[in-house]
Amino acid sequence: MNYGFHGKILKIDLSNRKTALLHISTEDIKKYFLGSGLASKHLYYDYDINIDPFDENNPLLIYSGLFVGANLPGTSKLSVCSKSPLTGIWNEATVGGHWPAEFRNTGYDGMIIIGKSKDKVYIKISSVGVEFKSADSLWGKDAYEVEEILRPEIGANAKIATIGQAGENLVRISSFMFDAPISRVAARAGIGAVVGAKNLKAIVVLGDSKMKVEIAHPEELKKELKIDIPLIREKTLGLTNFGTSGGVEAVEKFGDLPIKNWQLGSWKEGAKKISGQEMQPKMLDKHYSCFGCPIRCGKIYKNIKLNIYGHGPEYETCATLGSLCLNDDPELLVLGNEWCNRYGIDTISAGNCCGFAIEAFEKGIITTKDTGGLKLKWDGKSMLALIHKMGKGEDIGAIISQGVKRASEIIGKNSSEFAVHTKGLEYPGHDPRGHVSMALNYATAIRGACHLEGLSYFLDRGVKAPDFGYTTAPNPHESEDKPILVYNLQNYLHTFNPLGMCKFLFLGGVGPKMIAKWLYLYSDLDFDMSSVLKTGERLFNLKRMYNVKLGISRKDDILPPRLFAEAKPDGSAKGVLPNLGLMLFQYYKLRNWTVDGIPTTKKLNELEIS
Repeated sequence: MNYGFHGKILKIDLSNRKTALLHISTEDIKKYFLGSGLASKHLYYDYDINIDPFDENNPLLIYSGLFVGANLPGTSKLSVCSKSPLTGIWNEATVGGHWPAEFRNTGYDGMIIIGKSKDKVYIKISSVGVEFKSADSLWGKDAYEVEEILRPEIGANAKIATIGQAGENLVRISSFMFDAPISRVAARAGIGAVVGAKNLKAIVVLGDSKMKVEIAHPEELKKELKIDIPLIREKTLGLTNFGTSGGVEAVEKFGDLPIKNWQLGSWKEGAKKISGQEMQPKMLDKHYSCFGCPIRCGKIYKNIKLNIYGHGPEYETCATLGSLCLNDDPELLVLGNEWCNRYGIDTISAGNCCGFAIEAFEKGIITTKDTGGLKLKWDGKSMLALIHKMGKGEDIGAIISQGVKRASEIIGKNSSEFAVHTKGLEYPGHDPRGHVSMALNYATAIRGACHLEGLSYFLDRGVKAPDFGYTTAPNPHESEDKPILVYNLQNYLHTFNPLGMCKFLFLGGVGPKMIAKWLYLYSDLDFDMSSVLKTGERLFNLKRMYNVKLGISRKDDILPPRLFAEAKPDGSAKGVLPNLGLMLFQYYKLRNWTVDGIPTTKKLNELEIS
């Protein structure tokens, strides 16, 4: 009996329009869970790592988290995994909403898509099979328009995932949009371009409630959740009330907010203007919850004047389309967010690309000849204009939409000095000079500059992790005690995507001991805290080895010049610079990696990685 999973991965060959099944075992579930965990096993062992991301045979893996669809709180996440066209290394882009649960009820745990359709196509998957349908009428349309066109055809209950024009045009910061206009997004590292390279516009899923997975101990699980869910609700009340955008002012106080392309340290009045507390009373239509989640952190905005209805900007978007561009206009911020969602562009990368372009213009490195006559300034109007140029592939937009690393290589003239990325991935809205532990996390995170692989700044702000012994906030500016903290949290958080868990459960007090309890009640799997963390460590090292085979080593575990050598001139993190060299030395020893950042044979054997 397969408790908690169907045991089936759907394989789709777009070139030949054929399907097949890959069966997965309980042993695989024990070792990798599902989601990006099992995907990492398949990509590492079963496919050519050296393939070009846009090659038709580059596989696209869409794997549900193990807990998805079972009404466990905050567990509606799936991972879209492939080699990244932005960074050229491992990528997993994670998304929630209702699409993952609907897909799980089609009877599959995941899908592998290979090949390239000769014609523009979208796929419909249900419990009765797979249909290949013409996407001619959808090509060239944005994500919201796809929803409007398809909805009458597919019915009210089906869920849609689609790319916008950016993914069609192989923009390397393009995203994969789910449930538009509510817009849950698999955003980072250009996953939308991998979809577009296959001439695939959308995936529609229609589940059947009879296809739900079997739960091992349903009554005991219900009793446990009656205890756990109220505690999670209590600890995440701020997210329920204001969503992630409610944290903008608090982040600014910590010296953590990216300001003027990472140049400044303080922006109090601007942060207030673009906070959820200021925007919600003017534009909130309703609160939104992903499937089965009690937190309800999503905020749906409506503005008749701006002709907007959709998901309001999250904190990361407020930081990157807001403070990073010195944009304190909430209406322009919401418009920028909406157009990124329509085109299918990652807002984090988009904001960094806009800030990079504005600074390049300010320094005279690019001119109006490059921008199509646009005079770039530090404001929301320039940010919004650049988003349209990126979405349409016009002028400077065609360059910066390939990411700041490639853009700086094309533009030259020392622009690499203010191109803020690690391993080619632009930084999210958390400054490693405000929380030095994030410097180590960014340097070593698998997909590049990713905050979600460590989230160590949570602890600096007073979030407790008692399973690890963290009950008081560490000093955010001291480097010496951070390697063990980052090591522990990376191992822990690398179980979240494979299980389909939202990272906000960390804020809700869910630790590895609770995860172990849920695993037993849900899947009848015998785990404790130690084995949960060992699984996370296995997955972290397996993905690291994927990157190692692509040439990643100590030379790539770095920060960009601006964040490594330029201290903030003001704010609460004034003068702080992380001691990355010290932290890396200690971190590699904890990981049992070589001084070059390569997992040792002893460590790989211990984790059963061949």
